[in-house]
Amino acid sequence: KSHPCQPRLPFADTPRGAMAPLAARRSTGLAAVAGALGLAAGSLQAFSCAFLAPSPSSPPALRGLTTGSTLAGASVDVAGSSDVLAQARAALLARKALKVDLTGKVAFIAGVADTSGYGWAIARELANAGATVLIGTWPPVLKLFEGTLKKASTNEARKLDDGSLMEIAKIYPLDAMFDAPEDVPEDVKTNKRYAGVGQYTIGEVVEQVKADYGKVDILVHSLANGPEVTKPLLETSRQGYLAASSASAYSLVSMVSRFAPLMPPGGSVLSLSYIASQRVIPGYGGGMSSAKAQLESDTRTLAWEAGRKYGIRVNTISAGPLKSRAASAIGTGPGGKTFIERAIDYSTSNAPLTLPLYAENVGTTALCLSTDLMAGVTGMTMYVDMGLHAMGTAIDSPAYEGLDKPPMTPGSAN
Repeated sequence: KSHPCQPRLPFADTPRGAMAPLAARRSTGLAAVAGALGLAAGSLQAFSCAFLAPSPSSPPALRGLTTGSTLAGASVDVAGSSDVLAQARAALLARKALKVDLTGKVAFIAGVADTSGYGWAIARELANAGATVLIGTWPPVLKLFEGTLKKASTNEARKLDDGSLMEIAKIYPLDAMFDAPEDVPEDVKTNKRYAGVGQYTIGEVVEQVKADYGKVDILVHSLANGPEVTKPLLETSRQGYLAASSASAYSLVSMVSRFAPLMPPGGSVLSLSYIASQRVIPGYGGGMSSAKAQLESDTRTLAWEAGRKYGIRVNTISAGPLKSRAASAIGTGPGGKTFIERAIDYSTSNAPLTLPLYAENVGTTALCLSTDLMAGVTGMTMYVDMGLHAMGTAIDSPAYEGLDKPPMTPGSAN
């Protein structure tokens, strides 16, 4: 079945054997068109139908080509050109000219409660591309978050690239510690902070989203909580350890298992991890390093299982340190610096790129992973940390005293 954005080619019903002459012309046609592309690079225009739910059976290079599309400044008559495949393949050389359009896609981002974190940055980039954005927020801070969004001071954070303000289609109360109403303990049910918010377990939220929108194309897990995060692992209680795993890792498993039936083939699941899953990060305790290791391991297994069962992709982004509200709450150590401030200082001193890491760096990476640009990528941990994960030693260590100081990345603050 063809997609509206996929033109029906004149040789669509041609037997496979009869395609040989065309295949022979492909390489020469590609070279010619590639040359034209090089001469007219400044004239590249976005294809209007790029990434709009293409037919899974259509060649990737053809997704986004329509009759009358513009390639290197020249009109391409897709229906009438005998070299259309060669031209489509040449278009891959101009992939940056393709317009990423997520209009009609529904994105659910769980774990957003302010405008300072990675979850918000991801939501903004998805909204920039035209996606319908839904948010899942922890019930005790739901009203505070809704109030923040109404303030004029938040408008700058909501501003999209075209100058308009990001609209959140709906905010759902979500406590990812609970899968169903029967899992909620009595002390939570009667807690005043949960009063009047409505249904908030994962299963209940999934049913609400299904009734409201019918599907979810992009699922983002931006959740983490460790009640004993300031404690060393040796001092972490069983209850604290399991709570960190439940909120920060198992919640992804639960969300994927329940949202996946609503996700069309080609859908994308993303979560956020941290280098403490692989390296020792003093101060990141309470079982949180273990929870992040679980998250990354589960990402690989879920990619296999959900890929085979539903045709969706599952990846995680291991993000560098960011001074978000949540990260700043981890605690203050000796010298008056918080954990996250020390982590940022260490990163800018020792990462291959000494530039500051912004939430937008993770937002744009998440956007890319959510589109057909990454259709072949699943089960991966993507590092967005200015390269810090690649380092095996700290260059600001006393062991390097007396050696020439490595230069800073151009544009870095001294």
